[in-house]
Amino acid sequence: MDQEKGMSSDGGFGARPPPYNTQDYGQNTYTGMGYQVGQGNIAVVSPPPTYNLQATDGGAQDYDPSPEYTGGCEDSVFSDRSIRRGFIRKVYLTLMVQLLVTVGIICVFLYWESLREWTSETPWFTYSMMPASFVLILVLACCDNLRRKVPLNFITLGLFTIVEGLMLGSLAVFFEAEAVMWAVGATALVSFSLSLFAMQSKWDFTAKSGCLWVFAWTLVSFGLLCAIHRSQYLYIVYACLGTLLFSLYLVFDTQLILGGKNRKYQISPEEYVYAALTLYLDIVNLFLLLLQLISLCR
Repeated sequence: MDQEKGMSSDGGFGARPPPYNTQDYGQNTYTGMGYQVGQGNIAVVSPPPTYNLQATDGGAQDYDPSPEYTGGCEDSVFSDRSIRRGFIRKVYLTLMVQLLVTVGIICVFLYWESLREWTSETPWFTYSMMPASFVLILVLACCDNLRRKVPLNFITLGLFTIVEGLMLGSLAVFFEAEAVMWAVGATALVSFSLSLFAMQSKWDFTAKSGCLWVFAWTLVSFGLLCAIHRSQYLYIVYACLGTLLFSLYLVFDTQLILGGKNRKYQISPEEYVYAALTLYLDIVNLFLLLLQLISLCR
């Protein structure tokens, strides 16, 4: 009879265990869900899930219990470095192609006698290449949408390289071929040395843009003075100062391209055409000033 009463009141599983007293076991701050299953009323406790509450369009909250995983700082740093290395490779590959095309055009003007004679007798060709080159520089420097859009950026840069090569070739015919080759070799040596210095140096030249700008305008004023007072010694001093200025600009632009934690400024990886253009112009100006210096000292 007692068993039948127990089975009828407890569902056939005997007497229930005594109730849980928090004073006997201490205060539990757990807020999960507890329920009983199976014979013997075994208590099963589930941990409380964590939810990301996101409001939907209807105002209800969407529960997303899945965790979010991030790669951490190491993955982001590795990604930035890999992007920067790809950007540097692209810039220097483009620059190498530009320089090879330019040197090839200069050699054609120097060693093709009929073209050399025609160029020396028609100065309008040189004067027409100068404004064309200047206009293309302005287009590449000011139109950021153009220099970021493939293949228009490479087409414009290639056109500028050809025009600049024609201008340099038409100028080179007024110098001796030996002096031009010496200037080419000196430019290559100086550019390579300064690039290595910019890579290894801990000095931040990117923070000295204002000083370089002042130096450039001072050199422009000195050039006007040299045009008024025609003197070979003033020309030599002007060529030396100009070589120093564009050597500093080559280091400055190289550090902008390389970037790094020690650099105050750096060029965006999307601006590979602009970066190649700046390095190319620095090297071209170095070549012209070294050519002038060599021809004056011979």
